[in-house]
Amino acid sequence: MIQRLLSLFRVLTRRRDFEEGMSEELRFHIEQYTDDIVRSGMSREKAAGVIRTELGSPINIKADCREAFGVHFFDEFSRQLSYAARLFRKTPAFTATALLTLAVCFGANLTIFAVIDSVLLRPLPFPEPNRLMMIFNTYPKAGVDRDGSSLSNYYERRGHIPAFASLSLYAYGTEIVGEPGSTERFQTMRVSPDFFSTLRLGPAIGRTFTDEETTSETDHVAILSDAFWRQRYRADPNVIGKLIRVNSVPRTVIGVLPPSFRFLSSDARVFLPLASRPEDRAPSQRHSGGNVVQMIARLRPDTTLAQAQSEIDAQNAALEVDDPQAKMIADAGFRSLVVPLRADHVAAVRPTLLLLEAGVLALLLIGAVNLLNLLLVRASGRVKELAVRQALGASRGYVVSEVVVETTLLTLVGGLLGLGVGYGGIQLLRGLGADRLPLGSRIVFDARLAVVGMVAAIVMGIVFAVPVACFNLRRHLGNALQSESRGGTSGRGAQILRHSFLVSQIALAFILLAGAGLLGLSLQRVMAISPGFQSDHVLTGQILLPWADYPEAGRLKFVESLMDKLDHLPGVLSAGVVNNVPFSGNIGKSATTVAGHLRRPGESVRGHYSYGVAGDYFRAMGFSLRSGRFLTAEDSRRSERVCVVDEDFARYYWPHASAIGQRLWEGSEAGKDAEAFTVVGTVGGVKQAGLTENEAQGAIYYPYAFRIGDSVFVAVRTSLLPESLGLTLQKVVRQIDPDIPVNDLRSMDTRIADSLVARRSPALMADLFSGIALLLTAIGTYGVLSYAVAQRRREIGIRMALGAQQGQIRRQFFSLSLRLLAGGTLLGLIGAWQAGRAMRTVLFHVPALDLSVLAGAACVTAVVCLVACLLPSQRAARISPIEALAEE
Repeated sequence: MIQRLLSLFRVLTRRRDFEEGMSEELRFHIEQYTDDIVRSGMSREKAAGVIRTELGSPINIKADCREAFGVHFFDEFSRQLSYAARLFRKTPAFTATALLTLAVCFGANLTIFAVIDSVLLRPLPFPEPNRLMMIFNTYPKAGVDRDGSSLSNYYERRGHIPAFASLSLYAYGTEIVGEPGSTERFQTMRVSPDFFSTLRLGPAIGRTFTDEETTSETDHVAILSDAFWRQRYRADPNVIGKLIRVNSVPRTVIGVLPPSFRFLSSDARVFLPLASRPEDRAPSQRHSGGNVVQMIARLRPDTTLAQAQSEIDAQNAALEVDDPQAKMIADAGFRSLVVPLRADHVAAVRPTLLLLEAGVLALLLIGAVNLLNLLLVRASGRVKELAVRQALGASRGYVVSEVVVETTLLTLVGGLLGLGVGYGGIQLLRGLGADRLPLGSRIVFDARLAVVGMVAAIVMGIVFAVPVACFNLRRHLGNALQSESRGGTSGRGAQILRHSFLVSQIALAFILLAGAGLLGLSLQRVMAISPGFQSDHVLTGQILLPWADYPEAGRLKFVESLMDKLDHLPGVLSAGVVNNVPFSGNIGKSATTVAGHLRRPGESVRGHYSYGVAGDYFRAMGFSLRSGRFLTAEDSRRSERVCVVDEDFARYYWPHASAIGQRLWEGSEAGKDAEAFTVVGTVGGVKQAGLTENEAQGAIYYPYAFRIGDSVFVAVRTSLLPESLGLTLQKVVRQIDPDIPVNDLRSMDTRIADSLVARRSPALMADLFSGIALLLTAIGTYGVLSYAVAQRRREIGIRMALGAQQGQIRRQFFSLSLRLLAGGTLLGLIGAWQAGRAMRTVLFHVPALDLSVLAGAACVTAVVCLVACLLPSQRAARISPIEALAEE
């Protein structure tokens, strides 16, 4: 078998040599045979006749040779391919419509499939990625659904959970990298020593971290990403042992990661040890994760996720026996959850992506139905031709193979055009922010995507061929020839099939339009929500202050100097500093204890947003003062502790009293009186994590001196365009310290807009899909009705000769359009209701059935379909009886 295939391959690749050799060999054998016969006494002319009689025509002999080698299949395929191409060239309008439909539908599906493949389907780039798990703590009754893990959790679990082959920690961050005068801020990751062994992908050069390098005195080492190594060190193979300055601290390079290494969506360039002190690992810090440190683990080959969850639960229960906070933690609903790493990382965007995939598949189905309808209409116009060819001897298999070649050629060319549309669509999605989705950096147009597109095109061509071939073969030859000679209409079954396809197109377009309307309405309602502050004309940026250069006193001095310089800048109305601005992506919460608040049975300590502020932060952000006063610069200098809370916090703890004068403590327990903070003001509630934040979690604002963190955000209210102040802000900070950059410079309006990417992009894509669906539906409606008019031209001519009026003919086709529209709209209403229920998780304060959306979708669909039927109706009404009868 293999030898036969190799022989066939050689013949096909050297076809000219094969034909010439076959002709030469045949001529040689004929000459030899002729000479043998002549030697027997017969004349050369008679010998030639004998040979023709015995051997037959040389053409037939060559055909037998080609069949013996299997070449005739390829010859027949080439002939059918050429014939199909000529047919498409003869009908340019049909061909252009079909190719445009296929290109748009394939391109849209490839675009969304690229996102689905990268985010939901393609495995993580690590060995056995399905065994990687994420472990995080949750306190649902305290309003903290996710709190990461703590260092104590790590040291208590490492080596004590049999289900895990390894367990590790990591924390995202940003650090100032470089020598004085040439510093830059890069994304970094701090990881535990077993992080790379858990992933089973370590450095390509050098080594990983050790347990001895996890203290603040011994953590002066670093591992570089491949991109950073090539960029900064020009791929120097002797980089191991060289020094790199991170946050002003010299660190020794001990490893370089392979080019393929990328952990989830992180773009970390430098990896550092996750250092800690012994007190950070104490049991008292077991519940101090703060959603900063994350834990991952690798399951053993012979264990399951359920076993791991059971062992984690058992260990937690055993540790809580001697924990003095056990009751409080239990009241908070504490549990450590074990979930697949990839599924957890993409959980937030999964419903939205599946919704988009459903929409684009509906668009593909509309395009397929539209094209199939046009192919059936085209086949109806070729009934007589095919009947004649079958009468002349064409077999049923030949007719089927010809149809398969024709439809597959059409879909393959459409698929190739769709690759171009898909490439453009991917670039459009990246422009809309798709690369900011989890794992979105892997969204690219590659060979894998092209192969999927071409395979789908071939499959669709074969699928299209089935109904078209059945239609061609089901007609009796005599009936087909007679019906065509009379110019009669097609059978009732064919009409019902075409009308059914058209009704399904209308229904699918209606569903897409209704879904787009729901997403648009949901986005509109989200954007109508006030963030709780005046976001216009506010510029924000993040500043990282290295602890080595800026202890607590140095940080206070830096902030005061920065505020003083910003207050004197032209165009600056007010400026302030805060640990974390709203919509930054950091949603960590802290426990707070309020004096005099008695917890109800089952109620736990709640987690609240808490920030340290300096300068005129509240006015810079446009907060509204409900009662009392804002914090001032003097509050950071005095020993008396004060704070400001928002109205959500005040409403929860003091629903019938004023918050002014009330006292509270940081943490889950009340401390000394000297450590209590007195509330001196109440501000309006602010959306911290996003506009769709439903639960009023409450926020507390402390003077910056009492809430110093690794980095600060500066907020500047300006009378100018916020973006125009970016370079000035950078310059001011460099004047204080030339090695401190300002990163993440964005206006608050931009931050809010960026937080809506996951809602805005699907709404825009749904609008685009529904628009294309309406266009395809209009083309399908016009095509079917135009064919109906052309097919019934003789009938209409006779009726008009017998006295029928133009208005009657026009109403007949208009009535058909209305019936098709009514059927499609009715099915669309049912489908829209089901689609609305499926979309419920991604909608915001929008019901599954919204009457205004359904009415709008029905009106738009009706207008499009009725406009598409006007031209065929008008054409039918203007048919001349004399011309119609004369044509027959």
